[in-house]
Amino acid sequence: MKRNLIVIAAVALLTIPVLSSAEPFKPGAYFSVFLGGGVLQNTDATTTDIGVQDIRDRIGFDPGINVGVTGGYDLGLFRLEGELSYKQGEISSVRDNLGNTFIRTDGSLGALSMLFNGFFNLRNDSPVTPYLGGGIGFATLHLSDTDGIQSTTGTKFRLYNGDSDTVLAYQLGAGMEISLSRRLSVDLGYRYFATDVARFETGGNKETSLKYQSHNGTVGLRVKF
Repeated sequence: MKRNLIVIAAVALLTIPVLSSAEPFKPGAYFSVFLGGGVLQNTDATTTDIGVQDIRDRIGFDPGINVGVTGGYDLGLFRLEGELSYKQGEISSVRDNLGNTFIRTDGSLGALSMLFNGFFNLRNDSPVTPYLGGGIGFATLHLSDTDGIQSTTGTKFRLYNGDSDTVLAYQLGAGMEISLSRRLSVDLGYRYFATDVARFETGGNKETSLKYQSHNGTVGLRVKF
């Protein structure tokens, strides 16, 4: 047992110099791909119908997906990039201000976004570089045809007809880049993503307005040139 502890300690001591010696940084362009999951926040939606009382819904979501690509330039302490990504969550429930709750819903809310990001790199002598920053741009939100079962009667209703709208979008986030080599690294990130109010034509004279807000975790692979 004592011998095993000595071997483990020796291996750890030999490993420390390797972990603490990062490759010398050189400014340059990079490209990355990422994937992960997102948790959409419950959102308030208002449906307006000419001559009829407005209906205010509280929409709940199941966890969804988050995938995308980025391309940018790393200056050292700061990097700039463009990002194209897609996020989506399935609608899990709808509750309105009239006392109706709809379950077993069949619908989704997706966001195809194009953002311009800026991140501060907290560089150090290790292969791990923490960073923080954010971005701004646009997102096209798509609300799909959505049906739901009224919980008290079991009756199926069409809640929303599908439509799309393009609105302002932004994100804030942080993460860490783990260098594998001079050209290849892994990126672990968190992003809070949100949009301005989108308005959807959801049937007849009806217009439904809502925001997209989500918390997202990603794993990415970054290639430097």
